Amino acid sequence: MNDVIERIRKFRNDRDWSQFHTPENLAKAINIEAAELLEHFLWDNNYNKEEVCDELADVLVYCIHMADALDVNIEDVINKKMNKNEKKYPVEKAKGNSKKYTEL
Repeated sequence: MNDVIERIRKFRNDRDWSQFHTPENLAKAINIEAAELLEHFLWDNNYNKEEVCDELADVLVYCIHMADALDVNIEDVINKKMNKNEKKYPVEKAKGNSKKYTEL
């Protein structure tokens, strides 16, 4: 994974795009790309997997750029969030249940 992240950073840096990667701009880009991902499921569940994967990759790339812009370690923020989720959604209450933690 580190090689992929470094490739993404190199692509950005070679083009001097960091100057445009403010947290605000990146949040907008993530949202736009997520909407493009969602568009593939509009009206039905028939989708082109390759196109969906392209949009998913766009979302993930912008998330990596956001982590860089915020100067946070991706593994650290994910593990912190997972710790919170494990407390909010204990297996004994949440297993097989789609309710929000406030309803468990």
